[in-house]
Amino acid sequence: MVGRPYDCLANPLGAVRLTFDKAVASGSDPATLGGKDWGATDLFREFLYDNGGLSQVPVLSASTVHSIQPNSLVRFRGMIQDMLGNEFYVGAYKNGDVWGTNKFTDVCQYSMDSSCDTRIWERRLLYCVPVPGQNYWTDSSSEAVNNPCTNSTSSPREKRLREDDAVADYMDMQVMPFPQLYAILQVSGEEFQSPPCAKKMREGGLPSQSSRPQESTSEATCSGTIMMPEFDHKSFPCLVKIYDSPDSDLKLNDVFEFVGVLTLDPELTVSKDDFSDELTNGFCEDALSHLPSSKCFSFWFLDVAINDVAIQYSKYVPRLHCIIHRKLAVHDFLSGSTDMEPKSDLVKGIREALLGHLTTVLGNDGVAANFMLLHLLSRVHTRVDTVAVGKFSLNFTCFSKESMYVFGNRIKLAVKNFLPFTHFLPLTVDYLNTASLAPVKDYETNRLVSGLLQLAEGSHLTIDETQLQSGTLNPTGVENSRLLKNLMEFQKVEYDFKFYKMEMTADVQLLVLSEGKSTILPADLVVPFCPISVDSCEIVDVEILNLWRWYLAILKTWPHSIDSEMQKVVEDDLVAARKADRSLGSQDFSRLLTLGRLMAISFGEKSLSLEHWQMVKELERLRRERLQIKSAIN
Repeated sequence: MVGRPYDCLANPLGAVRLTFDKAVASGSDPATLGGKDWGATDLFREFLYDNGGLSQVPVLSASTVHSIQPNSLVRFRGMIQDMLGNEFYVGAYKNGDVWGTNKFTDVCQYSMDSSCDTRIWERRLLYCVPVPGQNYWTDSSSEAVNNPCTNSTSSPREKRLREDDAVADYMDMQVMPFPQLYAILQVSGEEFQSPPCAKKMREGGLPSQSSRPQESTSEATCSGTIMMPEFDHKSFPCLVKIYDSPDSDLKLNDVFEFVGVLTLDPELTVSKDDFSDELTNGFCEDALSHLPSSKCFSFWFLDVAINDVAIQYSKYVPRLHCIIHRKLAVHDFLSGSTDMEPKSDLVKGIREALLGHLTTVLGNDGVAANFMLLHLLSRVHTRVDTVAVGKFSLNFTCFSKESMYVFGNRIKLAVKNFLPFTHFLPLTVDYLNTASLAPVKDYETNRLVSGLLQLAEGSHLTIDETQLQSGTLNPTGVENSRLLKNLMEFQKVEYDFKFYKMEMTADVQLLVLSEGKSTILPADLVVPFCPISVDSCEIVDVEILNLWRWYLAILKTWPHSIDSEMQKVVEDDLVAARKADRSLGSQDFSRLLTLGRLMAISFGEKSLSLEHWQMVKELERLRRERLQIKSAIN
């Protein structure tokens, strides 16, 4: 068999040009190819998915970007944090009698005469970041880290080295070799302290010729050490350029895997005059996002003041020209086998083990452990008017600062080990008065400034309210309290666009740990926490942890129904409960139905059974008993 005349992995642009040439040779008018796929997408889909090429594609991240060749195929997993609008570019051009294309590139790969015939096409710009709160164990290239309850088969020293490497990769890396990238400057014969270019600008001058970007990548890499941008490893950004995709396919806060071409074209460099002009003209970060990588890279780490205008550029944003994208679910972030069939016996065994572990974590409080399990399985599965059906927020009370130190930390680590995207928020008056929780539109840079509550679907937020003491909330604090309450009650977050506000739907699991019932955050269920022991956390094997993660991710998405016979039983029980307690309302009945659904799927059942309904009623009885005892004591 004759192999392909191109390499989809190392030379994806060659494959794009080849398919374009074939389309033009077959009679297609280049003027009509804008916004259409002429066969390139099918070619890459076959390579990636039919021929198993996806595993060969390097993942773009802060720890890998320095080793990836420009113009090669990469993949990036991230959340759409902002949509920057559309961009026009020269998509096709004709030199003589030959048509060429610039699709999936920032600049033309070959010389293009100024008088040649051109076609202007359009692409979308997305500002993407790693999923907020993404835990290290979701990285398939490394073992789980920061897990004191994990035991692996490797030696403690090897495990420690892996953990140190992972932390270094994500947090501490600042200066490193950067082959194949054009340099901002060259550091020769002395230890790097700060960019000479930045130092020169602070002294009031312009960068010298030696500090300007090099015209040739090879010259820069051969003559000295190249300075690597100091990436924010918690939020490694990527500007993704989208082609031929309907607007409805991509939404704010959705999580995607983008596969495309990483472009780092050294065609456009910044001269001293260009640099001065752009600064004095108020060159802003929004314009920066539309420039090729080389020009963006040229402004790296500058702290300059020209005409009393101070401009700081502290991030280099790589560009990925997306060829194929797919929306990711929580189970796509699991390591190990995720295609197991959720058979009843397997699911029940996993449930028993996980519930036992949760019981130990919660000081042998079996009631709290059962509710915690159902909480971890909850999600918003539909919306009826303003009601987010399926959500199940939980408030554990009777916590003190002392018990938080033991059980609060246990809960925090357990949730972090079970779920891919988690956050822990110590709530104080000072935090409420100063924090930026909601995303805000900045019209000076034309960017959406992210807030803490801009979260991906399936995120978990644990709130420690034990640190909240008496104090006065300023207007910001009042607004932040309202935002948190709105998220808990309606699973919506208000985005501030200055002239108006827009509610965006969310699906975030909320767990509140407090001394008494939270007055700020009205959870769906309040459970007094009653630990009876402080046994140490048991060691859990990595394989077992992966099973628990799989269990929580897969069963959370299961469909559920109630047959007519069980529906009659439930209705009769709710009527009887209403007669016994007139204070019960529609919200209480809706919560019981949600608990029934969660209980059934926790056993791997898609339909509510009488046994599981009885279990829900018993849990509710035990919970109400605790509330009555607590009320009597107080």
